[in-house]
Amino acid sequence: MAAFTIPNTQHAAVVPHSGDAIEIKTDFPVKTQAELAPGECLVKLHCTGVCHTDLHAAMGDWPIPPKTPLVGGHEGVGIIVAIGDNTSHSPVKVGDRVGIKWLADSCLNCEQCRKGREQTCVEAKLSGYTVDGTFQQYVVSYVNHVTKIPDGFDSNAAASILCAGVTVYRAIKYSQTTPGDWIVLPGAGGGLGHLAVQYAKVAGLRVIAVDTGADKKALCLSLGADKWIDFKESKDIVADILAITDGLGAHSAVVTAASSSGYKQAIEYLRNGGTLMAVGLPGKATLEASIFFTVFKSISILGSYVGNRQDAAEAIDIAARGQVKCSFALKQLSDLSAVYEGMTKGTVAGRIVLEMPQ
Repeated sequence: MAAFTIPNTQHAAVVPHSGDAIEIKTDFPVKTQAELAPGECLVKLHCTGVCHTDLHAAMGDWPIPPKTPLVGGHEGVGIIVAIGDNTSHSPVKVGDRVGIKWLADSCLNCEQCRKGREQTCVEAKLSGYTVDGTFQQYVVSYVNHVTKIPDGFDSNAAASILCAGVTVYRAIKYSQTTPGDWIVLPGAGGGLGHLAVQYAKVAGLRVIAVDTGADKKALCLSLGADKWIDFKESKDIVADILAITDGLGAHSAVVTAASSSGYKQAIEYLRNGGTLMAVGLPGKATLEASIFFTVFKSISILGSYVGNRQDAAEAIDIAARGQVKCSFALKQLSDLSAVYEGMTKGTVAGRIVLEMPQ
């Protein structure tokens, strides 16, 4: 295959220091093929999704600070245009269309990696957090962790599956549920939540969607949610969920909302033996729950952090076959500041995907 022409500079959205305004640079450097280390690849991006995690990275409000200056983003889809010299046994080649996830790289040899928990590897590199991410035209990634995108699967539609989709897919996969069980999805109308509704339906679960607003209600019900609860209109969310589930409570809850209230209520509305999957990452909130009723009801509380390579392959395959579709709006890289503003106000329904300048 003929070599790709790689420019010296590119467009990139850069946060100089945590909390600073985004700067759109047109002269951000691009690594040459000769500068790539073994195992690294250079991907020319077509698009990238925008995740609430990217907003936290820009603000630097999580307990573990990001690198700065920072190019955020971790839901990119593009073409591999170069691979570092002396890369052995690469599962991908130049010209392949691949996706870039939050987990950019891991050692693959430690206990965590061997047990399929690559995302908790102590040597993990995180796209758009500890290494520069996908808010740029060309991004350096790693051959062992990019995800192949199936032919015929639209790049814009695939982008958000790489984080939002993988994250909720894994959480539902390990939610200790079986077909016909009730699952509660707080934040169901958001970027992660609307995908969780669909993956839950693929798993044969009955979905109680919890969120607020007419647009999000319409979205959730159109995607197959069995019941809707508007948390601003409900006088008692716990009572509403118990009423829906014949007084027994839900079998599981996957909390994607970035607030502590969704976690606190779950212990009350889960049935005996239920499972709380903690997914959303509020920066400073704590998980408060009744120890007595957590024990008395035999409640499991499990943290579920993104997904491994196999989770990504499965989530992408389900979406590529049309069983899960991301609801997204297309915008440009230059719109990123406005997108963050919408996320802060909670007015974004579904997902935002940025097209890269070509």
